[in-house]
Amino acid sequence: MTQDSEKTTHFGYTDVPEDQKAGMVHGVFTNVASKYDVMNDVMSAGIHRLWKDAMMDWLAPRAGQRLLDVAGGTGDIAFRFLKRAGAAEAVVLDMTESMLIEGRKRAEAEALSDRLDWIVGDAMALPFEDNSFDVYTISFGIRNVTRIADALAEAFRVLRPGGRLMVLEFSQLPNPMMQKAYDLYSFNVIPRMGQVIAGDRDSYQYLVESIRQFPDQERFATMIREAGFERVDYRNMTFGVAALHSGWKI
Repeated sequence: MTQDSEKTTHFGYTDVPEDQKAGMVHGVFTNVASKYDVMNDVMSAGIHRLWKDAMMDWLAPRAGQRLLDVAGGTGDIAFRFLKRAGAAEAVVLDMTESMLIEGRKRAEAEALSDRLDWIVGDAMALPFEDNSFDVYTISFGIRNVTRIADALAEAFRVLRPGGRLMVLEFSQLPNPMMQKAYDLYSFNVIPRMGQVIAGDRDSYQYLVESIRQFPDQERFATMIREAGFERVDYRNMTFGVAALHSGWKI
């Protein structure tokens, strides 16, 4: 057995061989692709849309920029970026082709098709040259990456000097009582919603567990700095249910 095959990582609360996680995550998102946007609205009562708008407010897209949206799935972030930036370009990259297919079906995709590309790819091995993008975003995707540090290193590599990283991800509430209440909701309600709406309880059980395994705000900010980014900062969304992290390639 090789050294790489002996390495393990977490898939929710289960330890799995590191080289198997990507395939397992791919299976989750293949299963939920057709109901992904509906489930996001139901699970968050639509609040995820406000978080994504807040992401754009802080990012302040500008004409002429080129965006790479990793784990971009059905295009939510890319659509928002292009509508605000005007004359700009965006590439949506996702490891799950069925998610990209769902994105291409959306009305926004057709309206923005001349400025938008869809590519199947891996966040840990991006198929782009160094210094190719002005902005790198990843929304509710980085917690599913096998090696987060590798994904951040790739983000740094493909950004141009002066480029910006922005990550929107579920996070940890700083108030223990609020965190406990949120955990009760997450573990007891969300998997049941997944069963009723998407016919898939297990995938949403994994998604809830993956949130709890993700580093808290300060630890993740440290990881971004360790990847080479400067002026790293974060903002809590809805008391810390989610957080926006920002960093610059100087």
